[in-house]
Amino acid sequence: MIEKKTIAYEKAVLIGVINKEQNEKKVTEYLDELEFLTYTAGGEVLKRFVQKMDVPNPKTLIGSGKMEEVGAYVEANDIGSVIFDDELTPGQQRNIEKELKCKIIDRTSLILDIFAQRAQTSYARTQVELAQYQYLLPRLTGLWTHLERQKGGIGMRGPGETEIETDRRIVRDRITLLKKKLLKIDKQMGIQRGNRGALVRVALVGYTNVGKSTLMNVISKSDVFAENKLFATLDTTVRKVVIGNLPFLLSDTVGFIRKLPTQLVESFKSTLDEVREADLLLHVVDISHPQFEEHIDSVHKILSEIKSIDKKTIMVFNKIDQYEHETIEDDDLITERTSKHFTIAEWKKTWMQKVGDRALFISALNKENLDEFRKRVYDEVRDIHVTRFPYNNFLYPEHLDEY
Repeated sequence: MIEKKTIAYEKAVLIGVINKEQNEKKVTEYLDELEFLTYTAGGEVLKRFVQKMDVPNPKTLIGSGKMEEVGAYVEANDIGSVIFDDELTPGQQRNIEKELKCKIIDRTSLILDIFAQRAQTSYARTQVELAQYQYLLPRLTGLWTHLERQKGGIGMRGPGETEIETDRRIVRDRITLLKKKLLKIDKQMGIQRGNRGALVRVALVGYTNVGKSTLMNVISKSDVFAENKLFATLDTTVRKVVIGNLPFLLSDTVGFIRKLPTQLVESFKSTLDEVREADLLLHVVDISHPQFEEHIDSVHKILSEIKSIDKKTIMVFNKIDQYEHETIEDDDLITERTSKHFTIAEWKKTWMQKVGDRALFISALNKENLDEFRKRVYDEVRDIHVTRFPYNNFLYPEHLDEY
């Protein structure tokens, strides 16, 4: 009899802070996402702690009373990790570790850990390693607390400082080496992109876990890894696709996320070059997610950062089969009607008013409305192709079913 292998999830608690920048509702949304990130990384969230404070504690982020409450829970429940939604300073991380005597992780560190797990190719692993070292460098002092070197005094000078400085030099040298390695690979990838010729390039972009890889599989009939976890794929996948009689290149890029670590945006610049050099963006949105409009804003922010916000874009609202809306009873005069009560038809009308005919509503998993999707992508690619090759124009069909 074959024994089933069970996954041992590490027990964790989450900590969020309500302040002027983020109210209780926003913090709840962030912690929901942080819990999904924790699950993706292999953790199980047992409890959440939230503290309201106008000014965060510069030493420990949260107040001493809340710290005692967290500490008691950690000790009583054998918690392996305490995960903060906000990025901690190196000093805060060290101080909290002393107080709670367990592993302290912030959102950035958690995302880096997931990326390290998910990186498959040498290129992705190099990008992640660079981001990890850049994050680690200012935090190296925390690795030498066993030497008690911060206390100073007799017998505490010298070796600790020498060791940490040596370690810093090793990390800096490693960062320099990784940057050179990435620069070399970037040049090779740039040559590869150049060798693809003048084919029209289409890039799938969007928040993480919106179904980009599933859509890629459906369109290109390829086998790109897709899973209901955040950052299921890190490596950009490029496939040649033919719709009707028209070939083009389709790329699936790494998913975006709110509070994306600066180190990752920096180290994944070349991956994002696929977005920069695309002729058409397909911005995939998970319409079944309660905060999908905020996800759209987050993607737009990153597209602005990489100077791609003005590219020709089609909004592709995916997962219409999973969309659920709240209903209001006819005799309910108290409940105020908000966007959470919208039907798909109402969302369609809303977004058609915002972006004209540049919005599509599909289910990649159940293959709903894919004919309309293919027709629209074909029309857009054809228009770009005609502009690019005005003297090499063959007869395009008005309708795809003619082919």
